[in-house]
Amino acid sequence: MISAGARRRLPIGIQTFREVREEGHYYVDKTGFALQLVTEGKHFFLSRPRRFGKSLLVDTLKELFEGNRDLFEGLDAYRRWDWSVRHPVVRLDFSGGNFNEPGGLRASLSDQLGTLERTAATERFSETAPGRLSDLLRALHGRAGRRVVVLVDEYDKPILDALEQPAVASANRDFLRGLYGVIKACDAHVRFTLITGVSKFSKVSLFSGLNSLNDITLDPRYSAICGYTEADLAEVFAPELPGLDRAEIRRWYNGYSWRGSERVYNPFDILLLFLKREFRSYWIETGTPGFLPAMLVRRRVSSVSFERMTGDEDLLSKFDVDDIGTEALLFQTGYLTIAGERRRGTSTIYRLGYPNEEVRQSLNRQMLYAMGADRSRQNDRDDELWDLLEAGDLAGMESLFRALAQMKARGYAEKYLGTGRPVWLVGLEFSSESRNVERFETERVQ
Repeated sequence: MISAGARRRLPIGIQTFREVREEGHYYVDKTGFALQLVTEGKHFFLSRPRRFGKSLLVDTLKELFEGNRDLFEGLDAYRRWDWSVRHPVVRLDFSGGNFNEPGGLRASLSDQLGTLERTAATERFSETAPGRLSDLLRALHGRAGRRVVVLVDEYDKPILDALEQPAVASANRDFLRGLYGVIKACDAHVRFTLITGVSKFSKVSLFSGLNSLNDITLDPRYSAICGYTEADLAEVFAPELPGLDRAEIRRWYNGYSWRGSERVYNPFDILLLFLKREFRSYWIETGTPGFLPAMLVRRRVSSVSFERMTGDEDLLSKFDVDDIGTEALLFQTGYLTIAGERRRGTSTIYRLGYPNEEVRQSLNRQMLYAMGADRSRQNDRDDELWDLLEAGDLAGMESLFRALAQMKARGYAEKYLGTGRPVWLVGLEFSSESRNVERFETERVQ
């Protein structure tokens, strides 16, 4: 038995509830949210950024509905759940697989359905994925005498993976629309549904058949269903805090808001911080979506505008293969969060901003690289400027900035020549009095 104050294992990268509980890892109790979902509705949708604990939440619901009581001892659900009732569970997981090539989605789903059919020992009658899912739901309900729980993890990954191949992305979207329509058609055989992902595709484009889907993404009551709160750090992770500056932890990793009374921490960052004991961009280092910085540059989105973006709920959910709103893209992927809100008539207007220091630094750096900055040279300049700032060497800073303006003499444009695209030199001079651009000069070299 592990005492409440003892250090436990850090569940880094673990998405299986049974493993977390049986092997003595830290666990932030989210079973109260699970109970709330189950008692107040039937079909739910939740969007959260990657590595925020969606898969662990889905697996927790699976174990709950399958009635695995021993795993929940000491948790909120233990004394409040009817353990005498067990439901069959169908879980579809799109977190793996190669979906940017034609046929990849069909192959992945066929494999998953085949595993479910073999486990349930059900006979296969249909050759289409929607038909096989429908047959499976009906068979499981009939055999168990209990309606089926349907859990879909990373529902949108087959589309997001293929955004740079629009034809494949559209085909994957249309294929998934038919699959998710089965849930509505088989409603009499379904007890509960939770669909999770990073993005929120419009109901018209993807969930047109499942019009009863309750989107809890911006429901303040579920704002902390994923992520860690300040109280979680103080209570659950108390043994890990000594030696770490709480204000720095907050500045680096806190700040995500989905309209709740408090902001939450990125759990992946927190766990890596406790392991390595140094402040770094752990979440960003796992991979910025490749299309994101390039798309922002193509749209000429300035990094200065990131903290001035606003939008209503419709705009923040405007996400489809042919129509991805900039605000929706940055919000849903976790690079911006809700910084405030106000009412305007019958609508709520949300003001967006960076959640924390990690995202502020990393997103601006990714934008710089997407615009063609030389990474090694930029790192050298960053180090040089940092040393000058720490030393208070204003004369050195002047020399550095004057050197960076010598674009022609240093041949900065040379590596872009011969690309077949226009190449311009742009020079700006800022005024300390007007705090604005004093001179703006351009010269085309190709």
